[in-house]
Amino acid sequence: MLVFAALCTVSASAQLMRAEELEKYAKEKYGDKWSVAAENIKSLISLDKNNSLTYTQIIPCPGKSKDQLYVLLNYWYTNTFNDAKSVIQLNDKELGCIIGKGFMPGIAAHTGGTNAYVVNIAPIIKTDIKDGKIRVTYTVTSYDADILAGGGILGDMSDTPPTHVDETWPLEKCFPFVEKDKHKKTSAKALVMTYAYSNVMMDKIEEAVKNGLTGNEGDDW
Repeated sequence: MLVFAALCTVSASAQLMRAEELEKYAKEKYGDKWSVAAENIKSLISLDKNNSLTYTQIIPCPGKSKDQLYVLLNYWYTNTFNDAKSVIQLNDKELGCIIGKGFMPGIAAHTGGTNAYVVNIAPIIKTDIKDGKIRVTYTVTSYDADILAGGGILGDMSDTPPTHVDETWPLEKCFPFVEKDKHKKTSAKALVMTYAYSNVMMDKIEEAVKNGLTGNEGDDW
């Protein structure tokens, strides 16, 4: 079980919030019955043509030029996506586009009789910049599962050490997009947490472009 605990231990340097904080936020916003919450969220979203979850929001930024918004967003991305698992993939000032790949570990977990696993996501956050507004596109293509085969509740009874296996769970094969899912409870929580994280991202980006990352980025200095 110590190996399973190690799967949950991650660096928080580049994270907007820890998994337990996100879970509290999600429960307050959507309730603590994960399957019900997932069904409710499904009615608000749909998978795109690539079977990815994509959420787009246009944020008005009156009075701010494209260059000003680029500086604010570049500052936010640089501070947020700054480790091996959270990186900036594209930063083009002339095009007015910044793309970052984030990482949110431990959005859901389960320990069964035989195996244990932790579910993570790596959302892509794309920001398009124009004078007076930005468009933020948040995309999650799949769930990344860290499986500990033999690390379940009965693992201590075996002489065979557990093995670590990485799995990718396509969203279209997970609940609530399909009813028959052997990981139904975990998939339900993963969707709710993924959607909640999109809201957190949008809120943080909107705060950055409207009020700055630290609040002292203005010209009055």
